[in-house]
Amino acid sequence: MTALALLFTLAAIGISETAYLIQKRKETKRPVCVIGEDCVKVLSSKYNHIFVFIHNDTAGFLFYIFISCITAFLVIGIPPIAFWILVAKIAIFAGVGLSCFFIFLQWKIIRAWCFWCLMSSFTIFAMAFIVLINDLII
Repeated sequence: MTALALLFTLAAIGISETAYLIQKRKETKRPVCVIGEDCVKVLSSKYNHIFVFIHNDTAGFLFYIFISCITAFLVIGIPPIAFWILVAKIAIFAGVGLSCFFIFLQWKIIRAWCFWCLMSSFTIFAMAFIVLINDLII
């Protein structure tokens, strides 16, 4: 149960991170970059639409909502439990792969670092770590 609480908490953090970026984008304001000043360069690059019509921040927001729902299903015990565990694992490790791709883009292609993007990647890596060390056992 502790692993699920941690996953839910991390999903809530991810929702907050991505909601902040979505809000700033909609207001056409610069997000506060805690480290460096390259957030705007990354967030306004042509790679901010990896899913063609969906901004990366919106896709991340939907990902975190999805994970929080699955985690809630597991806590409540909505069957089939094994299916939800599998879906959570697939989604989280797909998120790890996409996060690695985004980190590569920032490092080698855009040549700028976005604090919020890195925090979102760290959040997903932490989720994967929890799944690996607990194997999502209820």
